Amino acid sequence: MPPPPADPSGPLVEVDDPDDPRLAPYRELNDPQRRRRLEADRSIFVVEGRLAVGRLLESGYDVRSLLVDDHQVSSAGDLVAAVRSRGVPVFVGTRPVVASTVGFALHRGVVAVAGRPAPADAGRLLAAARVDRAEGDPPVVAVLEGLNDHENIGALFRNAAAFGVSGVLLDPTCADPLYRRSVRVSMGHVLHVPFARLSPWPVGLERARDAGFVVAALDPHPSPGAGVPVVTLADLHDRRTSSGDPVALLLGAEGRGLSDAALVAADVVVAVPMADGVDSLNVATAAAVAFHSLSGT
Repeated sequence: MPPPPADPSGPLVEVDDPDDPRLAPYRELNDPQRRRRLEADRSIFVVEGRLAVGRLLESGYDVRSLLVDDHQVSSAGDLVAAVRSRGVPVFVGTRPVVASTVGFALHRGVVAVAGRPAPADAGRLLAAARVDRAEGDPPVVAVLEGLNDHENIGALFRNAAAFGVSGVLLDPTCADPLYRRSVRVSMGHVLHVPFARLSPWPVGLERARDAGFVVAALDPHPSPGAGVPVVTLADLHDRRTSSGDPVALLLGAEGRGLSDAALVAADVVVAVPMADGVDSLNVATAAAVAFHSLSGT
């Protein structure tokens, strides 16, 4: 008689030592420099929290393993079962062991490691955005310059998902959207919004223009005499819906805003109307206002 088939489920592995080599991908999550080196060497990234891990499992990313504390084996049993059903290991440790491994008290005690895909091509992202929205309103993509705050990146991706933005392009200096804090703040939505690097910068903006997108720079204090037409968000919305022009919304970092080179490379400049005495908005908040205005919702 042939032996019974092997259990296809991934193993449930109890761990009691933070120095266990199998936990190396989870070690010292709060050390940014070490994490960047390790994640680059292993082509991985980390997803923290139940909601974000759930969205990871709904995405096309390759889940490598899951680490949970011993309270979450049952509390997050759906995630544990979903990971194991893929033949992927789930590591289980006490709360002190998990905290010592990751470097802090892990909220809800759930964290996963996934494979980092090869960098996406900006041209393909732009072309796919047009194809995906061929039957509806022309697409909107966000283009980011100099955003190096991981929380702002995460919040912006969450807003992009909320308002149907088709993708995000980042200049070479922007922070990593797949860094743990970005993924957490985005509530995992960064895993479902396509993104790519756009270079060289700002010459790469020509790729958006060549793909038919109107490059619209968001500037809190546009200057009508700068040589680039200044329009309102309502004007840009009408152009998108009436003329069928897709929009590439260009956003800069807080404080210094967009560079002069990026502003000059835009087709139009737009501003979010604000009350007197208010200098500017947080970049993710400004993006949300603009995304909402362009969506017409």
